[in-house]
Formats: sequence, C-alpha cells, structure tokens
Amino acid sequence: MTPTKQRALDAAIELVGTQGLRALTHARVDERAGLAKGSTSNYFRTRQALLTGVVGRLAELDLTQVGLAFDLTSADGLVDALCRAFDHLTGPGRTATTARLTLFLEAGHTPELREALSRGREAMEAVGVVALARLGARDPQGAATALAACFEGHVLHRIARHDPTDPRPTFELLVTAALPGHRPADDRRG
Repeated sequence: MTPTKQRALDAAIELVGTQGLRALTHARVDERAGLAKGSTSNYFRTRQALLTGVVGRLAELDLTQVGLAFDLTSADGLVDALCRAFDHLTGPGRTATTARLTLFLEAGHTPELREALSRGREAMEAVGVVALARLGARDPQGAATALAACFEGHVLHRIARHDPTDPRPTFELLVTAALPGHRPADDRRG
C-alpha cells in the first residue's frame, strides 16, 4: 500500500471513529490526512470503495496486533493475550474500534461492506483456531468462534456503554472449557 493511500485510510478511520459515518467524505479525509484535494478520490472513486478500504485497513491493523500477541505456548498465555488485545482495542485503539463498530452497523444495509467485514473476522478467527489447536483444544474452530463472539461482546459493551467489566473471567471460562485439563493459574494456587 502506498504511503498516501495508507494516510487516507488512517484519516478515514479517525473520522469514522471520532465523528461517525456522516463525517466521512473524500474532502474531509484529504483535509484530515493533510493530502492534496482529490487525493482520496484518486484511490477510492466512490464512498463505498472508501468504506471497503477502511474495513481492509482495520483488518490489516488488527491482524498485525493479534498476530504478534498469539504466538503463545500456554492456556494462561492465551488468556493474557486476549486481555492485552482487549485493553489495546478499548484503550489506545479505541478510535479504530469505534470505527469498526460503526461499520458493523452499516454492513447490515450494505452487502459489500458485510462481505469485507466477514473476511476480516474470518482471518482473525483463523489466528485463534491455530492458537487453540496448538494448545490442544478439543474443537479449535468452535472454541475460536465462541471466544471471538464473547470478545466482541465485551468490546462492544466497553466502547458503547463504558462498561468497566473485566473480561478475564469470561476468557478464562471459555479457555478452560476449550482445553482439556486446563485450570486458570488462579485456581492452581489455592
């Protein structure tokens, strides 16, 4: 991806994540990214193309973050990685997460966007399947799907409702259910 295209997409993510979908115009992306007028429309001819580009950029950023976090060797390491990812997505990555959630709602009306979001989710889930299989999960795909759904639910509540609930107990419960013979570190101390 060219640096100019990346700047445009990062600016678009910031606009959607801070001001909502109505703020997303080619001109505003150019302005936010500090690009010459018309630069964004050279890469993304339509609003739909820009939205799809934003989804792709979000998936790229997520996979970079998660790919690094999920090179693990233990169930407790998986729970820790999930918690770190959650903290990142609802802390420093909050704007991008808010943009993603905004796009989820829009995807209900836009098949192209729904397909792009589905591809991103499948890629993220595939990372989880590999990690869970490596750790000996009975059903790596089912466990990854359950973890992803619970993870997304916690993220949604943290972003939309400012819910301070600690997701660790939920992640520990699901990892314990998925991995034969695993007990969270806290349970082994007593």
